Amino acid sequence: MKKLMLISFALVLVMSLLALAQENTKPGEMKQESMKAEKTSTKAVSLSGKVSADAKTFVDKDNKSWTVSNPEALKGHEGHEVTLKAHEDATKNEIHVLSVKMGKGEMKESTKKDEMKK
Repeated sequence: MKKLMLISFALVLVMSLLALAQENTKPGEMKQESMKAEKTSTKAVSLSGKVSADAKTFVDKDNKSWTVSNPEALKGHEGHEVTLKAHEDATKNEIHVLSVKMGKGEMKESTKKDEMKK
């Protein structure tokens, strides 16, 4: 009976050590990742506003300025009124753009310009 208890205890000890070995090697790494996930919104939000000339910032309708983490997503929309779907990080005033749609006023103006060219 004592051998069975000793073997069971040893097995439990080995299994728990194996489970711990599968964790990240750096103790703070997992905590940082989970903290990043908590700070950024997991759900995409819709923002309307104007893209800066260099596409690195975005000013929404409430005149709040956001830093764009992926300005390449706004290429071609510099200086335009747009509606964005983005993940926001309110602590850094930063957004990660998922999709871009031209503002309705901008689309009407561009179609008028195209018609005038014809």
